[in-house]
Amino acid sequence: MIDVCVIGGDGFVGFSVCSELKKKTNFVKITRDNYSNYKNKEFKIIINAAMPSKRFWAKNNPELDYAETVTKTKNILSDFKFDKIVHISSVSARCQFNTTYGKNKKISEDLVTQTENHLVVRLGPMFGTGLTKGVLMDMLNNSKVYFDGKSKYSFTDVSWNAKWIINNLNLKNQLVEVGATDYIELNKLAKLINSTSKFHGEIDDQIILNKSYKYDTSIKVLNFLKKKKNEI
Repeated sequence: MIDVCVIGGDGFVGFSVCSELKKKTNFVKITRDNYSNYKNKEFKIIINAAMPSKRFWAKNNPELDYAETVTKTKNILSDFKFDKIVHISSVSARCQFNTTYGKNKKISEDLVTQTENHLVVRLGPMFGTGLTKGVLMDMLNNSKVYFDGKSKYSFTDVSWNAKWIINNLNLKNQLVEVGATDYIELNKLAKLINSTSKFHGEIDDQIILNKSYKYDTSIKVLNFLKKKKNEI
């Protein structure tokens, strides 16, 4: 039996999870290309990092987002044999429950929590290697941000989140929100990097609630943005 498999190992979060696993144990990276090769295989732990992260796309394509989130989760639960599943979700399952994106995230979580041994990890907003979209990239490119500038975000480095996940695989039948202990308002962050982005839209708070663990601090996003800005 292989110890761990990471489904969605080429994605933003999945890539970082795989990078951390390399230091720890034997694992398999599963992508769309090799998914069928591993169906019905047995693993000690499955890490599902294959959930989509496109909120505006979900709004405009609700049926496709349901397929990529809920139906995909159902398939994963039936296509593989495992002792435990770690399901990587989003705080949107709580913060944006009235949206297509958040609702589908919550439904997929509920499917996972019906298994005998699970861990649901809701991640907050992130930065780091491989980031190509979202409010941070919008601000770096001085593009319009479709949220209120007073929106509060608990940013963390995706690699920090990946390390937390791997170090807490022993948690059983829990739902944990993982992100920064604090937050920063988007308009204040924009000013710190001299972004000319305009903000327009509703408040979109992405704050971590259950701070039961020692988490990181959101101000570290500033170093990432300054470095990224120099590359543009």
